[in-house]
Amino acid sequence: QVQLVESGGGLVQAGGSLRLSCAVTGRALSRATMGWFRQAPGKEREFVAGIDWSLSTAYSDSVKGRFTISRDNARNTVYLEMNSLKPEDTAVYYCARGGLWNRVPTSRDDYDYWGQGTQVTVSS
Repeated sequence: QVQLVESGGGLVQAGGSLRLSCAVTGRALSRATMGWFRQAPGKEREFVAGIDWSLSTAYSDSVKGRFTISRDNARNTVYLEMNSLKPEDTAVYYCARGGLWNRVPTSRDDYDYWGQGTQVTVSS
């Protein structure tokens, strides 16, 4: 019964910004660790950012300082603010729900529910 729906992707020039949203239905958003992953054509799906119930966050080195993950439990929504975008950020971005942890795993195997993804394309 858990569903995740991403939105906010699109085409943006290098140096620009986008804000992705992930609307979540189901139980325990307030306590579930949430993550953002991305997958470029021909590449593995990789961890981008995550946030746990205590609002502790984790980021991949490639996006640290440029991306910010946040959550609004009242709206059952997780966000990814992406700034200073680069062409190498081009990918399908996926929202994922993990367990009721006080930590942020970075492995895909630690997340059980996934959205359909939203395309982000950054032009040079």
